[in-house]
Amino acid sequence: MKIIIIGNGKVGFTLAKQLSGEDHDLVLIDHNAEALRVADSTLDIMCLDGSGASIQILRTAGVREAELVVAVTGSDELNIVCCLIAKKLGARHTVARIRSPEYFREANLLKREIGLNMIINPEYAAAQEISRLLRVPSAFSVETFARGLVEMIGFPIQESDGLAGLSLFEYNKRNPNNRGVLMCAAIRGDEVYVPNGRFVPQVGDKAYVIGSQQEIVQFFQNLGRDSGRLRQITVLGGSRIATYLTWAVEKVGIKVRIVEQSGEKCLALAEKLPKALIIQGDGTSSELIDEEDLLDTDAFIALTNRDEENLLMAMTAQRHGVKKVIAKMTRPNYIEMIREFGVDSVISPKDITANQISAYVRAMARSQGSAVENLYKLLGGAIEAVEFTATETTRFLDTPLKDLRLKPGMLVAAIAREGKTIIPDGSTSIHAGDKVIVMAKSLFLQDLDEILQ
Repeated sequence: MKIIIIGNGKVGFTLAKQLSGEDHDLVLIDHNAEALRVADSTLDIMCLDGSGASIQILRTAGVREAELVVAVTGSDELNIVCCLIAKKLGARHTVARIRSPEYFREANLLKREIGLNMIINPEYAAAQEISRLLRVPSAFSVETFARGLVEMIGFPIQESDGLAGLSLFEYNKRNPNNRGVLMCAAIRGDEVYVPNGRFVPQVGDKAYVIGSQQEIVQFFQNLGRDSGRLRQITVLGGSRIATYLTWAVEKVGIKVRIVEQSGEKCLALAEKLPKALIIQGDGTSSELIDEEDLLDTDAFIALTNRDEENLLMAMTAQRHGVKKVIAKMTRPNYIEMIREFGVDSVISPKDITANQISAYVRAMARSQGSAVENLYKLLGGAIEAVEFTATETTRFLDTPLKDLRLKPGMLVAAIAREGKTIIPDGSTSIHAGDKVIVMAKSLFLQDLDEILQ
C-alpha cells in the first residue's frame, strides 16, 4: 500500500518504523533535513525534504497513487491543510493529527467538510488510557475491545495472588468462578508466552487477562487485589493530557490537583477546569511537595514534557507509597528504566497513535474481508491483540475452534456477540457479526482468515 507520512517528529517516526515492517511503500516528508537523514539511515523508506502542504512535494511523493496520507506535524492547521490538498490531488484516504481541544470538538464537522477519514488526538487517547488505569489500580495496562464490552488487563503476578506455581488448568479447576476470564499473554524475563492450560505463572511475571468488565472485577477481587475507587489524584504538568484527563475523571467524582510552573498556563487551566485545584510551582521541589502534600494522594501522574522529570517524580511517588503511579514517557530507554524501578504504568502517546493508525491501515488493506477494528501491541511489540469483525466471507464460520488448525503462537482470546462476552473453548464457533479478539505472537494479521495455517 502506498502511504505518505507528513511530519517526522516522534509520532511520525514511530509510525514509519511500525509500518515499514509491514510491506508498505512508504514516503516520509519533513522540512528537517537532519531528522530525515536519521530516518533514511534506519528505515527502508523514501524521505523527501520539504513541506507536506506543497503541491510539488506531494506530487513528487506520488500522492495520486497514495492509498493513505497521514499528517502528523506539530501544527493542527498545517495537518488540516496537508490533508485537504492531498485529497484534492487524488489521495484516497487522509488522517490528520489534531491536538487542540477547540478543533477536536469539531471533529465530525472537519471530517465532513474537509473529507478527513480519521482524526487522531494523541493527548485525548493518552488521557482515556490513564482514566482506565485509574479505574483498575492493580493494572499496568487496560485496553478495551468491542466498544468497551471486552477488557484486557495487564498486571504483575504477586505471591499473594495464589496464581504462581499452578498451571492455568489447575488454577481454573480450583477457582471455577474465574472461568469468565482468560490469561492471554505473559512475559517472563525476555521470554514471551501465549499461554495454554499447561502454562505455569510465576511471581514477577507480567500477565494479561481478558474478559468482560464485570468478570475482570470479580477476578481481581478473588486475587485479593485492592479495587477501591480513587478519590483524589495529583497531576504534574498542565498539559493537554492533564486537561482531557481532568474532564474525564471529574465525571466519576475524582478530585484533581494539577501542578504547573507557568503562571500563564495556570490561569488558562483555572478557566477551563474550575473544579480542579491548580497549584503554580515546581512540582519537583521538595519544599512544594511538603508544603502542598503532593504525595498525599491516591494516584500520582507525571505528565510534563521532560522524560527526566517524569522519571524522577514517578520514582519518588513510588518510594513514598502512592497507590497508583503513572508516567508519560517518549524515550524507549527511559520506558525500560522506569519499569525496572517498579513503575509499570507508562503512557506513550506516540505509541498509542501509531497503534491507532496501524489498525486503520490494516482495515483498509482488508476492506472486503474481516477488517481490523482495534490493534494493541503488547510487551514491547512481541504480541499483538487484534480485534476483527467476522463477516459472511470468513472461511471458518460455525466451525468449532477445536477443529481449526491455528498458526503457532495464535489464540482466539474472546468473542463479543449480541452484547455478551464469550471466553471460548474448543466447542465454541465463530458466527458472522461476532467481534473476535485474537492474540498473535510475532505476526502481522490483516484478516481473520489469516489465523489459520
